[in-house]
Amino acid sequence: MRMCLLLVMTGLLLGALGLAQAPEPAAKKSPCAAGCSGCGAAAQPAAAANPFFAPYGTPYNVPPFEKIKLEHFRPAFEEGMKRNLAEIDAIVNNPQPPTFANTIEALDRSGELLGEVGSVFFGRVSVDTNDEIQKLNQEIAPRLAAHRDAIAMNPKLFLRVRMLYNQREQLGLTGEQLYLLENLYRGYIRSGVSLPEVEQEKLRAINRQLSVLGVQYSQNVLAETNAYRLVVEKPEDLAGLPEAAIAAAAEEAKQAGLAGKWVFTTQKPSMLPFLQYAKNRELRRQLYTAYIQRGDNDNANDNKAIFNDIMKLRVERAKLLGYATYAHYILENRMARTPDRVYDLLNRLWAAALPVARKEAQQLQAIIDQEGGGFKLASWDWWYYAEKLRKAQYDLDDAELRPYFKLDNVRDGVFYVANRLYGLSFEPLTDMPKPHPEAQVFRVKDKDGSHLGVLYMDFHPRASKRAGAWCGAYRSEYKRDGQKIPPVVTLVTNCTRPSGDGPALLSLEEVSTLFHEFGHALDNLLSDVTYDTTFRATDFVELPSQIMEHWAVEPEVLRQYARHYQTGAVIPDALVTKINKSRLFNQGFETVEYLAASLLDMKYHTLTEPQDLDIDKFESDYLNTIGLIPEIISRYRSTYFTHIIGGYAAGYYSYIWSGVLDCDAFEAFVETSLFDAKTADAFRTHVLEVNGTVDPAVMYRNFRGRDPKIEPLLKQRGLN
Repeated sequence: MRMCLLLVMTGLLLGALGLAQAPEPAAKKSPCAAGCSGCGAAAQPAAAANPFFAPYGTPYNVPPFEKIKLEHFRPAFEEGMKRNLAEIDAIVNNPQPPTFANTIEALDRSGELLGEVGSVFFGRVSVDTNDEIQKLNQEIAPRLAAHRDAIAMNPKLFLRVRMLYNQREQLGLTGEQLYLLENLYRGYIRSGVSLPEVEQEKLRAINRQLSVLGVQYSQNVLAETNAYRLVVEKPEDLAGLPEAAIAAAAEEAKQAGLAGKWVFTTQKPSMLPFLQYAKNRELRRQLYTAYIQRGDNDNANDNKAIFNDIMKLRVERAKLLGYATYAHYILENRMARTPDRVYDLLNRLWAAALPVARKEAQQLQAIIDQEGGGFKLASWDWWYYAEKLRKAQYDLDDAELRPYFKLDNVRDGVFYVANRLYGLSFEPLTDMPKPHPEAQVFRVKDKDGSHLGVLYMDFHPRASKRAGAWCGAYRSEYKRDGQKIPPVVTLVTNCTRPSGDGPALLSLEEVSTLFHEFGHALDNLLSDVTYDTTFRATDFVELPSQIMEHWAVEPEVLRQYARHYQTGAVIPDALVTKINKSRLFNQGFETVEYLAASLLDMKYHTLTEPQDLDIDKFESDYLNTIGLIPEIISRYRSTYFTHIIGGYAAGYYSYIWSGVLDCDAFEAFVETSLFDAKTADAFRTHVLEVNGTVDPAVMYRNFRGRDPKIEPLLKQRGLN
């Protein structure tokens, strides 16, 4: 049983599933469910004409990306849905009584073609889109939603699942099988299979509408991001900027046909250095305003009405399914379980972080006053004066660090950590099919030299690629007839591009992002499960990613990969000391900015009735109510909050929830040693290998020997 979309943004990622588009609550794979009227199969083209209709014949069975053209997707989707429905019919019409093998395992094996097509198509939507792909996405999204609903609401299929569920204690199931069965049963209930037909039709209509609106929302954000350029024509307006940022802007201008000028965009590798260093306050205001106004410009790409409609439909969906709010529906399958538990954590941290952020704002205002600025600190000023404060307090400048963070070296740094912890090795592969020409490809081997999987890495922003960073899989690991099917994993970021003849030099934040996403990659690569269907809780899935961030700035690790791109010199001990002393710097801002978005997400998804909202006013009023200071803007505003339009609805809190886990889990290494073999083996065995097949709380207790403590998180953020 394959997800139509295997690529999940975790940041979005989702940040993300990030799996960019994350699955329905807590599922790595879910039924690509059923049947759309009008999705009837067109005549199947010859195998030679459509790569999806023949064995891939590629090394390690990766998708033959270069052979797959736009015209191949529609017939492949249609054939995939046709085959999937035939497979479901075979299960439903099996005259034999339901068994785990003829029902649950048969479901797990269904939808193979549809899953393959979906993983490649939605991967392309994320990393290499164009007008034609976006148009097809708008067409196919509601058809897939209808297909999914037809399977999820199939009463005969559910009857077989329910019979097994009711007998589950007598079936002699393994722990993994029992977890799969119980979650499948709950998933069908949550999909509306028990609703009367009239209400099912309402639910189907809502799901179709949501699928269309979600695609349009995301496309609008991408269009808004690509539409804005800050064009600088006077060299004096570049004052304060590092040479690397100026060179990158010159290259951006050249690509835009504006040679001799400088272009800055709302992509973070371009925007953040400008906000950090540009002396021209008015230009900082223009650029930051363009960023926070994306989707809120009353133009063809405006997202306010779309966002409002999505929120209304989600309330209606929750009420149809018998839940008080959409958050109650979502959180039922998460570690948090209830909105109250989420609010308890967020409010506790908000109370601790807000005074710290106010103090930080006062410190920045003091610098403005000392310089005779004559103005009050504004949101577009924060990065500029924070960089000055960091320089003053720690003698640390981000521009001073970048020469030591050459992208290839940072990449090798994450490989080093994976080797030390788990014995993994990474072999570059040439002449491999790629989802985009810029992607790098590696064969991953386990400590015994056996093949573990294939890893794609795609690092840089482009107009055809959505913003953010995420990790997903073109094929997840599972076992078929006793044979392990190795995964094909993709890691995607939007890190600073090379400029001129020089290499890509990363900021410390970009280094952390790469380590984060690599943690997701390890979670996929080290999976050792039996079935293609697993259930990963979003508020647990960030543990494997966020724990990796800790190693990024450990002195022992820094000295391995942080080498000057020109001289090869290892990063000086003095700089390493500065990095670690500055760990608590600006944590009030970063925590409050994040928590504001998390609380806003929960506020929307705890609405009890559908209503027409003035989105800007609703957002502003709520953030004022909770006391957000005007110097800080929520990390995401409603009109470009792609996490919660995808799989992190009522789930953006997951990063801080997982933060409690990852800080406590890393303490297990601190208590022993940075690369303690016993601790690493325990984390691999109890977390990475079984993620999605064991209750998350049980997984954590099996690893740590107890429940997590919040104190390490408070300590790391300077909030205790």
